[in-house]
Amino acid sequence: MGAVLGGLTLIIAGLVFFVVPPAEGLGDYVRIAFFHIPVAWVAVIAFFISAWQGARYLRSGDMLADAKSAAASQLGFIFVILATVSGAIFSKLTWGAYWNWDPRQTTIFVLLLIYGAYLTLRAAMPAGVKRAKTAAVYALFSFLTVPFLVFIIPRMYFSLHPSPVINGSGLAMDSVMLAVLLAALMDMTGIFYWLYKKQVMRIMQEER
Repeated sequence: MGAVLGGLTLIIAGLVFFVVPPAEGLGDYVRIAFFHIPVAWVAVIAFFISAWQGARYLRSGDMLADAKSAAASQLGFIFVILATVSGAIFSKLTWGAYWNWDPRQTTIFVLLLIYGAYLTLRAAMPAGVKRAKTAAVYALFSFLTVPFLVFIIPRMYFSLHPSPVINGSGLAMDSVMLAVLLAALMDMTGIFYWLYKKQVMRIMQEER
């Protein structure tokens, strides 16, 4: 699976750099969006899975569900960092500064703090039922903030975030850009799933 995903990633990268046309108002900088949007999308998926598996653990007490919840949060945190870094690079190229506390930058920073605290809490507690229960409850309550921080609050305030691609009522892209973006989303989701399975196995092996 890793080889297939690697090949698909190379193909998509080639399409992004050599086939996707420059966007009006953004020029070639739009190419960053084909990485930034998928990693942000995967982060939301990861945090949803973490909450879902946390709820499963609270219902069943199955330690596999705890491992799945932890793995999803760990990977979600990494993907949020990638989204933050790629967004900061775009910010530097278009606004002249890596960080200016734009509403979207502020809310993603809060999200990093929330899930950073989750990982710190989990690392500070010994493995066992108490840690699993505490982490599950934290994962559930943490995910309640995700829709507000990612989708709602940033749209309540003026944002420098480029509206032609992300802020509008739809994806204002031509057919080539949209097709490549959808392929990039599927590819990044596949990468997450591949990493997720490996991370779950690693956590289960460590806690035996």
